[in-house]
Amino acid sequence: MGEPCSEPDLAHPAIHRVAEVAARKGVALDIRQLPSWARTAEDAAAALRVDLGQIVKAEVLIAPRSASRPIPIVCLVSGRNRLDLRLLAGITGEVALREATAAEALELTGYPIGGMPPFGHRRDVRILMDQDLGQHQSVWAAAGAEASVFQIAPGTLRMLSNAIVIPIGDASWGRSIGREPSLSLQVGAGGMD
Repeated sequence: MGEPCSEPDLAHPAIHRVAEVAARKGVALDIRQLPSWARTAEDAAAALRVDLGQIVKAEVLIAPRSASRPIPIVCLVSGRNRLDLRLLAGITGEVALREATAAEALELTGYPIGGMPPFGHRRDVRILMDQDLGQHQSVWAAAGAEASVFQIAPGTLRMLSNAIVIPIGDASWGRSIGREPSLSLQVGAGGMD
């Protein structure tokens, strides 16, 4: 488990597409290849020597529609969190959400599940981003092919993916509910006599 990250094959069509989408928006990606043993979010965090919360898990969900094709939703989830489908259904209003199969994910986004990037999909995809990713200065996301990743600031990730930031993980929702209001009223403050 000691092999370092290496240079990926930037000619790989999926990696090239992700880098090109970012470049069109003025962002240069430094794409790396994880070691062969890094297959989970925990493995990726260990290989990159970062906190598990800095790993972006891109999970593809399907919102079935009776009259048309299924609608894909890509959820960018912090590596520390699990996606809560019931919570997500309540937030999105999509009551019949389900996880996409590997074949559906590839068909709808153009990318395999193991290398699902947060942007650059084959068609318009609704992107939801876990608010917990914003706790870090940088996060690591897949670059379109298995074990290819890039480091990015959460704000830049949100911009490139055109994501809506919400509490979509089971851990983030609990923290969101328990937060105190950030606005407080102080009587007598404000300089009026």
